[in-house]
Amino acid sequence: MNTSLNAARRLAELERVRHETVDVLVVGLGATGAGVALDAASRGLTVAAIDAHDLAFGTSRWSSKMIHGGLRYLAKGQVGVAHESAVERGILLTRTAPHLVRAAPYLLPLTPAVTRGQAALVMTGYRMGDGLRAAARTPRRLLPGPSRLPAGKARELAPPLRGDGLRGALLSWDGRLVDDARLVVAIARTAAGHGARILTRCRALELHRDGAQVRDELTGESFTIRASVVVNAAGVWAGQLSREIRLRPSRGTHLVLRGQALPGLRAGLHVPIPGESNRFALVLPQHDGRVYVGLTDEPVDGPVPDVPEVPEEDVSALLAVLNTVLEAAVDRSQVAGAYAGLRPLLEAEGRTADLSRRHAVLTSPDEVITVTGGKLTTYRRMAQDAVDAAVRLRGLHAGPCVTHRVPLVGADQRGGPPELVERYGGEAAGVHELVKLHPEPVGAGRSLGELVWAVRHEGALDEADLLDRRTRIGLIPEDRDAALAAARLALTL
Repeated sequence: MNTSLNAARRLAELERVRHETVDVLVVGLGATGAGVALDAASRGLTVAAIDAHDLAFGTSRWSSKMIHGGLRYLAKGQVGVAHESAVERGILLTRTAPHLVRAAPYLLPLTPAVTRGQAALVMTGYRMGDGLRAAARTPRRLLPGPSRLPAGKARELAPPLRGDGLRGALLSWDGRLVDDARLVVAIARTAAGHGARILTRCRALELHRDGAQVRDELTGESFTIRASVVVNAAGVWAGQLSREIRLRPSRGTHLVLRGQALPGLRAGLHVPIPGESNRFALVLPQHDGRVYVGLTDEPVDGPVPDVPEVPEEDVSALLAVLNTVLEAAVDRSQVAGAYAGLRPLLEAEGRTADLSRRHAVLTSPDEVITVTGGKLTTYRRMAQDAVDAAVRLRGLHAGPCVTHRVPLVGADQRGGPPELVERYGGEAAGVHELVKLHPEPVGAGRSLGELVWAVRHEGALDEADLLDRRTRIGLIPEDRDAALAAARLALTL
């Protein structure tokens, strides 16, 4: 099973796809599109999957990196969405991506702003969330239950917390990704191992019943890909390809801090947003020493940009919430970077913050299937539903969905240095061989050898692929500039 993606494989498969008719053409290679490609290919269908840019170029790389059990949806009465999230979290933790998804602790500081009644209500919610874990049959050893901590223990896990008036903290656990973009790469490579043709830098110009008109963005050449059925998985851009799709994009902004801004932080934080019920800002320490702070939920009007900009008001709002619980305030000068993603919410009445995260599979009059809505945690189920619809629409001869038990590339975690195992799982030993040849550090705890691995095996075609998606060095512009020469070198080795 050849799971390696690289420039040579892309060229060879581009040539093949011009002369064949595939069962399924997937447009979009974020988590959902890559998931559709894997689901269809693992059922024995022939698949081509294209993206105008790169793997995880859009929303899938701009998340909070959380794989959560749907507690927020349970609080809103969306029991089905919450249960689906818990089930999918369990599948990732136990079978398909244990190398990329692990349990992480979160503290809700019990400051004077949190009343005892509010604390009791939140703890009830946490216990209900633990009930979702049990219903999804996720072992407690992988996802511990909630508890209450005294103030001293809370400050051991989170030294930056303000001590004055702190009554303790509520401790909960949820799933956390090492890196959302790496999850997408693993899904796409697993799909390639099952025979899917994974083609980045191929822009869909027009979708129709029997395929799509496509342009190779590297050469400018246009051609047709013929398919029995087309699945539009372009996320927030889906409406540009299927005009009857109506979305209300929502912007989620995160700040990127260096570790010294919040020294000693060993757990994530849930920080209540003043004036909001059941909404929290997240403080998320990362494996590379950085800390992410998010998450806004603001409606976006007008054309959808390829890369959303972060408005200064989002930065100010997140800092204001964060500083409500800190001993020493974080100021604007300590924000090393920021990023924003756009959620593809289905159009409905009300605030975007209140819209359902339920996904939808829709068939247009020209019989193009669109899968949209949803969230990163449930990408696999979204893909399953989309392929089920494709099989029914065309009467394709396909086996049942098996992705709930298909391990992604690297899921076997044996061998290699621990710092590589946590990013590459079972491929760590192979990566380590390249690291030994090219040990030069390139930033964020990464080496030149890892960049070379991404070029040879993970489909990276240029510097942006390497710095902004295969690694997350580029989340801090200063670090990106420092690593640019190394990325250019890696493309030649």
